[in-house]
Amino acid sequence: MRTIENRTEDMVPNALNILFGVALVLAPWYLGLGYETAAARNAFISGGAITVIAVVALGKTYDWEEYLNLALGLWVSIAPWVLGFAEAGPPMWVHVVFGLAVAAFAAFELWRLFVSPQARSV
Repeated sequence: MRTIENRTEDMVPNALNILFGVALVLAPWYLGLGYETAAARNAFISGGAITVIAVVALGKTYDWEEYLNLALGLWVSIAPWVLGFAEAGPPMWVHVVFGLAVAAFAAFELWRLFVSPQARSV
């Protein structure tokens, strides 16, 4: 397991993932989705998980946190096709864009964990 102590400027990717997670949780309201739809349930659960993991990673980043957010981001981006709401338009695009953004920032953090001289194995 690898870890790195975050400086203030290193917290930006996790802070952005927090914003994406919160935006995903709020997506059913601003898109006017019914609460019992697959898109809404996926947005609540995935967005909440992304937010919690990114908050935990703010002070000290571990590789497992970033692997989880990478997996969640990829899941969110393919969920419209897996859960059957790809033809829904805005909910599909919100999931794809936010999911790919979360995955990209998690991948960047993983890259940083393995190339940074400040990173260490625990």
